[in-house]
Amino acid sequence: MIIEIWSDIMCPFCYIGKRHYENALKQFAGKNNIELKWKSYLLDPETPLEFEKPLNVYEYLAERKGISLAQSIKMHEHVVAMAKQAGLDYQLDKLVIANMVKAHRVIQFAKKKGLADLIEENMFKAYFTEGKNLADDDVLVAIGIASGLTKEEVITALTDDLYAYEVDQDIQEARAIGLTGVPFFVFDRKYAISGAQPTEAFLNTLNKSYKEWLASNPQPGLQITSGESCSTKGCDN
Repeated sequence: MIIEIWSDIMCPFCYIGKRHYENALKQFAGKNNIELKWKSYLLDPETPLEFEKPLNVYEYLAERKGISLAQSIKMHEHVVAMAKQAGLDYQLDKLVIANMVKAHRVIQFAKKKGLADLIEENMFKAYFTEGKNLADDDVLVAIGIASGLTKEEVITALTDDLYAYEVDQDIQEARAIGLTGVPFFVFDRKYAISGAQPTEAFLNTLNKSYKEWLASNPQPGLQITSGESCSTKGCDN
């Protein structure tokens, strides 16, 4: 069964939602029959690749949403608390606001190598915990290498227009299915979860969608007619 996740690295709820999904998957009996596909999404494609003056996350959200700095700080305190409950360590004072298009290009390359889930985790950690600038090529090379890519492969992702095209294709697909925010989890193209829902919601949707998927995709098995035989424990009498 295929599960697709539309996500943006700069979205704090995407990392939390990823962890909730993973916690549900640990409890899910059919986890070995799941194929996970990560999809790119850009919440703020107009974010500059470089800022003349560094902008902290509190100022950024206040400016973007037209709220006070105090309101922005309060909202982020709630996010940090949610992250902590999910076992994540958000260090938002260190966070570097950046355009994520380069990061998504590298993720698109990693998908072809079967490394998407690992690089998503490493990107999230670098951004929310370590305060790395994900618009910096050297930072992306380091994350790519730590995730199993070579320096040359990361440079290819950053320079070959194919990967920019694939990012755009994911975004266009998101619009086509009516997606308006992330994280967005799609289960077998029948059910969806929007936002960082609790682990129980993911587990319930996994069970429901998998049951229907199994009905349409019966697993192969041998029809066995038993008779007298021998095994490692001895022979039948």
